[in-house]
Amino acid sequence: MADFHQNGIITTLHNLSHRSIEDLEYDLQHFSHFRPMGLILPSLFSELEGDALPKIVNQLKEVSYLSEIVIGLDRADREQYFHACEFFSELPQHHRILWNEGPRLQALDKELGELGVSPKELGKGRNVWYCMGYTLATGRSESIALHDCDIVTYDRGLLARLLYPVAHPQFNYEFCKGYYARVADGKMNGRVSRLLVTPLIRALKRTLGPNEYLDFMDSFRYPLAGEFSFRKDVLTDIRIPSDWGLEIGVLSEVYRNYANNRLCQVDIADTYDHKHQDLSLNDAEAGLSKMSIDINKALFRKLATYGQTFTSETFRSLKATYFRIALDFVETYNNDAKMNGLVLDTHSEEKAIEMFAQNIMTAGQRFLEAPMERPFIPSWNRVVSAMPDVFDRLIQAVEDDRAEFLSQKG
Repeated sequence: MADFHQNGIITTLHNLSHRSIEDLEYDLQHFSHFRPMGLILPSLFSELEGDALPKIVNQLKEVSYLSEIVIGLDRADREQYFHACEFFSELPQHHRILWNEGPRLQALDKELGELGVSPKELGKGRNVWYCMGYTLATGRSESIALHDCDIVTYDRGLLARLLYPVAHPQFNYEFCKGYYARVADGKMNGRVSRLLVTPLIRALKRTLGPNEYLDFMDSFRYPLAGEFSFRKDVLTDIRIPSDWGLEIGVLSEVYRNYANNRLCQVDIADTYDHKHQDLSLNDAEAGLSKMSIDINKALFRKLATYGQTFTSETFRSLKATYFRIALDFVETYNNDAKMNGLVLDTHSEEKAIEMFAQNIMTAGQRFLEAPMERPFIPSWNRVVSAMPDVFDRLIQAVEDDRAEFLSQKG
């Protein structure tokens, strides 16, 4: 049983009673009459051939309260898109696939690029951004959840708990972040959150002094969770990063746009496991190494917008402070693991910390060298201003792709 402690400056919704999925879904079915609900699934084609996504689809087939499912499909050619249409055809809910490499969406993306309002990088951020735009365009959903497609421990209770806070008609939350224990196969996972983000935020607070934004970020139990939910109006003016800073960027945006009492986090799973990234000790452009650099830069950029000045000396002090705090966390996690009968490789943990510490300097140097870097994708409000009929054209492109699939099938 989880504790009921409220830490930080946002509301934490716990799993105190292990309420049944059926009970939660009964409520959500009722809520759906007032707040129709949708789900965004950003997916790589390769995930259709893995173990996790087929199980996720089987679970989603049992969810009756969803009004729509929007699937963003990356790295797929024409035949693979057709295969995806067959794969997701089992879903009983209204669903559509955004074939991001398809010629129709590529042509629209090119026009948006010429207007200076399209994503500049390929990746999950771009996929999520287009799915958010499509969800706004259809207007089918008032409360929307987003989760990854590689969750090997998935059950539909995760979705129910994730949507509940933004779907309940008597709750005033605009945004909800999922959290969970990254424990699987007898091991404690989640190295980037445990060994980089939390100690880095603590080091920033110690180095820079009191800061409400850092207090806000420190309130989240799993800041890098890819599962969150929100009301539809959140989508109109949010600006999300296109790199690995996506989750940090989303939290930063809701901090900017909403009062703390409109935000919450919820316990969505007892155990959670998904695809693991390589540490990539010798390649700063891959795996957890690139992820850590992007996350660092996302935090530095946001602090700069609040007037914080950074210098090379700042980053040297920050690195030293982070390193000491992170090493102390290794002992804490090791003791926690032992008490729970879990395995923790302290040598591997400290190797990760050494790399993360070095990447604080790398990210800091890149930040200082490119102060005008704009990794954020423009808000959909701005896109509509630049191309007033973009929603109609986005819907038409998706429907034309679907019609092509249906014609070849028939």
